[in-house]
Amino acid sequence: MESDFLKSLVIIFGASALVVFFLHRLKIPSIVGFLVSGIIIGPYGIGLIKETHSVEMMAEIGVVLLLFTIGIEFSMAKLTRMRKAVIAGGSVQVLLTIGFSAAASFLVIGDINRSLFFGFLIALSSTAIVLKMLSEKGEIDSPHGRTMAGILIFQDICVVPLMLITPSLAGETINLLDIAMKMAKAALIIGIVLLSARWVVPGLLHQVVRTKSRELFITTIIVLCLGIALLTSKFGLSLALGAFLAGLIISESEYAHQATADILPFKESFIGLFFVSVGMLMNTGYLFGNGLQIAVVVGFIFIVKIATGVIAALITGTPLRTAIHAGLGLAQIGEFSFVLAITGKASGLITEDFYQIFLSSSVVTMMLTPFVLRTAPSVSGWLASRRHLKRAGRLKKGAEADGFPRRREGHVIIIGFGLNGRNLARVLKEAEIPYVILEMNGDTVREMKKKGEPIYYGDGTSKEILHKLGLGKAKLLVVAISDPASTRNITYIGRHENPDIYIIVRTKYLVEVDDLKALGADEVIPEEFETSVEIFSRVLHRYNFPSNVVMDMIDKIRSDSYTALRGMVLPKKLMFDKCEWLPDIKIESFKVMENSHIIGKNIKDLQVRKKTGATIIAVRRGADIFSNPEPEFKFDSGDIILFTGERKNMNAAINYFRQSSLS
Repeated sequence: MESDFLKSLVIIFGASALVVFFLHRLKIPSIVGFLVSGIIIGPYGIGLIKETHSVEMMAEIGVVLLLFTIGIEFSMAKLTRMRKAVIAGGSVQVLLTIGFSAAASFLVIGDINRSLFFGFLIALSSTAIVLKMLSEKGEIDSPHGRTMAGILIFQDICVVPLMLITPSLAGETINLLDIAMKMAKAALIIGIVLLSARWVVPGLLHQVVRTKSRELFITTIIVLCLGIALLTSKFGLSLALGAFLAGLIISESEYAHQATADILPFKESFIGLFFVSVGMLMNTGYLFGNGLQIAVVVGFIFIVKIATGVIAALITGTPLRTAIHAGLGLAQIGEFSFVLAITGKASGLITEDFYQIFLSSSVVTMMLTPFVLRTAPSVSGWLASRRHLKRAGRLKKGAEADGFPRRREGHVIIIGFGLNGRNLARVLKEAEIPYVILEMNGDTVREMKKKGEPIYYGDGTSKEILHKLGLGKAKLLVVAISDPASTRNITYIGRHENPDIYIIVRTKYLVEVDDLKALGADEVIPEEFETSVEIFSRVLHRYNFPSNVVMDMIDKIRSDSYTALRGMVLPKKLMFDKCEWLPDIKIESFKVMENSHIIGKNIKDLQVRKKTGATIIAVRRGADIFSNPEPEFKFDSGDIILFTGERKNMNAAINYFRQSSLS
């Protein structure tokens, strides 16, 4: 028995590796590769694996670990900010999907109970696929990412009442008291779990960390993840929702990042099993024998789910483009629908034939999801720009656009009011430089309006809104949002509409730099390399590299779109290798360049101490070191000056030495 299970794992991982590798060469997402692997090796494929029960159990662990890591990336504060998307957006999407699906299927089958159950199956989307893809693309915190995540969280909560109502649709006795009790228990356990985030878990993790045992820390994290998931499932909630809550708990502690790093290898392995197990469910013979019927069902699912997703997002105040993007992302069938389908089949609500149609259609929607999400930015942008669709969002836009500034020039336009946008606005306010802010979070706009910020609600990819902010007469455009597709669109519009504006763009990844430059950005600041620049400059500073050399290196890297950092040759031997002879004081160094104004001048002529407050304590020339040089000591090109003093004095000395380079 054990050897059979091990053999199944070897087949699964071996086949998956080959298929994913081959499809990767064709630039097809790995999720599709795992699904295809399951179809090939499963009982309806070549039959290498016929018993799928044990694989499905491990796959469920994969979903649990995925939702756990997603929960860690969130926080209670972020979830609170998303309450509109969770409650309003989620409830509207689920109710509309059930209503439309039930009405359409009733026209075909004429049975209200079965029609409602079909609506239940369609209402749920795939949390595993959508959140995984958003996480990989760094878009969970983007406007469309927050909308999708909020609706998905609500759908996972809805699994509880849907599972409780399903038996009653099959004609069994409805016990309203029993349903109410189970719902109350579910609400109670969610409350207890969330309260423990503040009072129990942080203290527990602190005690575990004090032992300095990495093994104990990893074990505790896994116990918390699986234990809370199991606890919530005992009260009728889904395992995945419990794992998400467990992640939320740990996100409130200072150990969240380490927990993510430790759990990541387990998650990636098990989540692959989940997608393989889904692929194994597809009966390829039935798919090809009923292709037209399944294509119609898939088309119906996409139309209904995209429409309800867009409507739900619009009701929460999301701009049209973002709403369409979110609707496209939620268009597939979810993994928990399979659980519902099995329950409905056991209760006699659906026949074997219906079950196979639903199963095949669901897997097809899952396989198409990566491609739909890949094209969603361009599709949503194109659709939102159509005149007849613009009217859908015009009422809200028009009401909010009335408050836009009428006359403004020479100002800075800030797109996005996250951490970077807030810091920039604070500096501009101090410097008395005029600026306006565009933000898509309505709550943030209302809150900051009350504090006097010149902030307005709107979508930066709209030419009309950018012109209302004075794009034609603005001096700078700063794009600081977490949406790569929107960032590219805004950059292109900004450059096309105002060729003279200076555009600064923030991006998460280095791979975006060249594309954004080509679209018209003057400066692109990738977070990845800015962190690297900050680290290496501090490291070199601790080794007494001349500050001007470090500054020149940083300027060179930034001016060349960070390409220099990939193949940069660092100057050698510019630091004092041995400084045991120096007292334990703060020191700074400076390299005399060929065009420096101090070449040929002596210390007495320069009056460094009098003009800057810093004291020269040594000069290195080649292999020679001149300690406490005489006032008549003359500087030459290549000399490295070592000086000390208070930080402000040393900074003044660096600026004094660099004057020739700046002139």
